[in-house]
Amino acid sequence: MTVLKTSLRNFFAHKGRMALSAVAVLLSVGFVCGTLVFTDTVDTTFDKLFAVTAADVTVQPHGADKDGSSPQDGAAPLTVPASAVRTLAAQPGFKSAFGEASSTSVTLVDPRTDKNIGPTSGAPTIAGNWTVEPTAAVKITSGHAPDAADQAVLDSDTAANAHLRIGDQVKVMTGFGTFTHTITGIATFQTTNPGAALVFLDTATAQHELLGTAGAFTSINAYGDGTRTDDRLKAEALTALGHGYQAQTKAQTAAANKSDVASFLDVMKDAMLGFAGIALLVGVFLIVNTFSMLVAQRTREIGLMRALGASRRQVNRSVMIEALLLGVIGSALGIAGGVGIAVGLMQLMNGMGMHLNTGDLTVKWTTPVTGAAVGVLVTLFAAYLPARRAAKVSPMAALRESSGGSATTRSTVLRSVVGLIVTAAGAAGLVAAAVAKQAGQGSALLGLGVVVTLIGFIIIGPLLAAGVVRVLGTVTLSPFGPVGRMAQRNALRNPRRTGATAAALMIGLALVSCLSVVGSSMVASASDQIDKSVGADFIIQPHTGAFTPDIVKAVKSTPGLGHVTEYKELPTTLTLPDGVRTKQDLTATDPTYATDLRVPTVSGEVENAYAHGGITVGQTFADAHHLATGDTITVAFPGGRSAALRLYAITSAKTAFDQGAMYLGLDTARKYVPARLMPQDVMLFATSANSGDTATAYGALKAAVHDYPQVQVSDQADYKKQLHDQMSQLLNLVYGLLALAIVVAVLGVVNTLALSVVERTREIGLMRAIGLSRRQLRRMIRLESVVIALFGAVIGLGLGMAWGIAAEKLLALKGLGDLSIPWATVGSVFVGAAVVGLLAALAPALRASRMNVLGAIATD
Repeated sequence: MTVLKTSLRNFFAHKGRMALSAVAVLLSVGFVCGTLVFTDTVDTTFDKLFAVTAADVTVQPHGADKDGSSPQDGAAPLTVPASAVRTLAAQPGFKSAFGEASSTSVTLVDPRTDKNIGPTSGAPTIAGNWTVEPTAAVKITSGHAPDAADQAVLDSDTAANAHLRIGDQVKVMTGFGTFTHTITGIATFQTTNPGAALVFLDTATAQHELLGTAGAFTSINAYGDGTRTDDRLKAEALTALGHGYQAQTKAQTAAANKSDVASFLDVMKDAMLGFAGIALLVGVFLIVNTFSMLVAQRTREIGLMRALGASRRQVNRSVMIEALLLGVIGSALGIAGGVGIAVGLMQLMNGMGMHLNTGDLTVKWTTPVTGAAVGVLVTLFAAYLPARRAAKVSPMAALRESSGGSATTRSTVLRSVVGLIVTAAGAAGLVAAAVAKQAGQGSALLGLGVVVTLIGFIIIGPLLAAGVVRVLGTVTLSPFGPVGRMAQRNALRNPRRTGATAAALMIGLALVSCLSVVGSSMVASASDQIDKSVGADFIIQPHTGAFTPDIVKAVKSTPGLGHVTEYKELPTTLTLPDGVRTKQDLTATDPTYATDLRVPTVSGEVENAYAHGGITVGQTFADAHHLATGDTITVAFPGGRSAALRLYAITSAKTAFDQGAMYLGLDTARKYVPARLMPQDVMLFATSANSGDTATAYGALKAAVHDYPQVQVSDQADYKKQLHDQMSQLLNLVYGLLALAIVVAVLGVVNTLALSVVERTREIGLMRAIGLSRRQLRRMIRLESVVIALFGAVIGLGLGMAWGIAAEKLLALKGLGDLSIPWATVGSVFVGAAVVGLLAALAPALRASRMNVLGAIATD
């Protein structure tokens, strides 16, 4: 009980100093709990959606995706006849059956602006026939259902976003043409809107515009009368319909849909938890520093406790109880904050078009338990070494010390030697990764090298501080005269503390530096690859929806173009010379693609594959299956026809574009694939007829596709800018998440300075007594903070650049071999670190300057 009382007294006596450490725990636990609550809420929301909207049995043609479309992109969807719907409805045990004619290869356009009004968040635009099913996801809340060919119903969210009302018109662009409809009804989601845009047509119109055929559906939704289980209904449906069909029960449909959502959420969850882990790691340094300094400042008090009979175990337990209190309070606040973070993420998703209701907020019992466990265990782990150090202090040694002691020379030397060995081992791992010949092996070595060098730098932090801070102080603090020199000496006074404080900042900045080098190198390499490999002047791609024959026709009829190359992807099954069968997508293009994209080869020529009706494969695939030019590969095309094609070229793996693609000519594909199963183009390539004047052809091409808002036309400069913008967006997102770790690191600097000011109270009083002004004192503490922050920036940026350079050497195996150091970013981060150090010192410097001089001198 005495130990508990002592711990509580010490904890609340230093509550201000504990607060910053508690914030570190709060932020980290909050991020963990927020991620878990958000993903659990999305799971709950979609579980409700899928449970409500799935039919008892869903029947599709064999080989169709779960949404009923053909597995190959843009091809005519696989369908079931209307007679199959009647057959199911007449079966015993079935109450009703509805045919669904739907497509996701659709673009919705507002005729008033000729702009795409579909979702921009990556969710699909779905068009289908209007039916009144028991599990309908939407209900008409205004107007009426479509009952004529020129009528349509729009979902309320899309209508509101596009400011469309009943009586307005909307264009529906499909693979079979562009159709204009008048909005006769607005439908409202009965559950969560997953972000999709929905448009409904009458059944005959949907079959004509979406499927290109009458009397057919993409799937059948059947409902039982309650006399049979769903599994039995499924079996009887397949028996009644015969061969050529596949079916799923309600549970299977919901599970299949949920798996797609789960795959996205898992990636998101892993990424966010990864950043939370980084913040926790940084928080460990803050907590270690806090307890180390508190223990050092209470050395005399601990000595008195030991002299009065307190055992080592009791001293250790006292410090650990303080850590437990810190972990419990920080975790409790973090769990509450996590719910707020989850709500914020939900609002962010709502802003992107996905409507998540806070009424579905899901806080499983495992979430607070996980958060509390993480926060408490990490805090106890961080406090263990300071507690152990406190317990080892002997009573007489403690009574002889005026303030905290320092590490012995022997332990410092041993730590430095171990740190140098670990760092050297990590550096060897990075070098091995940089010279690796295989990406898989190199990635493993890179990960090992990153972890080991990080550990090594943390261990040798005090050694680096002694040298780097001295150099930084000489360069940056000399202009400030004696105040600058005192700030430098204060930073050097306890290298272990300075190293630990800077290490927290180092981790975040090392990751920023590494990712900056990788991102900049990827953009530079891709730009160089475009210059070297891309011979086409223009690249035409669809933003969303189908790349329809009308679009291809409009592009090909554009004046001023030299040639237009079509680019399609065919799902096939290959039978290799050794008898192995494997499913692969083949790229079918016009022969001009060989000049549009100059793909390097390790054997043979791509042009020969086009000229002689053969095939090419990528180097990785060829090596894995021991293929060589001249081999024969049997290709099973969509529609059932097969052909034995000769291998004419093996393309290099060291290319940034179309790496591993397998080419064949469009003429060859058309010879074996029925026209109705030939997919639409994935993209088009074009060149200007006048190589000296691409601007005129560019303008004409833009004008030719003006009526197709789903189409994007890019010249090479545009394409480079897209790559740069995409990488910048990704890096900005990562930097935003890493800011959490940097905020925790800044709190560590603030805490270290605050505790250091308390530790040097008598010294500060003496300096004030001999003439140091308040202004000079504030400047000294600010400069000390700046030099510590700059030290963390120097080692962080240096370490991160080493990681980035090693990673770039691995990317060279994928054709991205141009190293680019973003010096502007590096410089900005370095200057930003100085600003961070300056801001972190404001409160401690102000507190120090307000000390009473006589009271400070009298402090023991």
